[in-house]
Amino acid sequence: MAHQSIEVNQPLAKVYECLNSPVDFPRFMSGIDKVNRINSQTYEFLTNIGEENYKWTTNIIDDLRNTRFAWITINGNLNQTGTIRFTPLDNGTRTRIDFTLDYRTFFGDASESLQQFIDNIEEQLKKDLEFFKEAVENGTFKEKSEQAANKEEATV
Repeated sequence: MAHQSIEVNQPLAKVYECLNSPVDFPRFMSGIDKVNRINSQTYEFLTNIGEENYKWTTNIIDDLRNTRFAWITINGNLNQTGTIRFTPLDNGTRTRIDFTLDYRTFFGDASESLQQFIDNIEEQLKKDLEFFKEAVENGTFKEKSEQAANKEEATV
């Protein structure tokens, strides 16, 4: 299980809006290739680790606006759980993010490449959150999300 914290120089509401939809996770999380929204509570994650494709479906189990966002895997070939907690700082002008992420296999031992991925998740989550912080603070996170959404709509 990985846990990382970071402080972002943006108001809590703005940071929460960037993190409360798993569809946006691939914009900053290098270990996730794509997330499809199935319905308001269910999301399908896709990624490739080593030579293996992984696909899993999660349900949102906790979404307390501007406070906490959490999900669990309900099926697939990789088990991922996560919790993001939001804390306002400096009278709401800054935000602390506490991000907990866990990956496990459902059955048996992990392949060598998957085990290496799991073993490195703590360090990778730290890098991913630093990238997120930079994108949100310089205003490019939302732009990237909107550009990707527009591109996807144009191809449908």
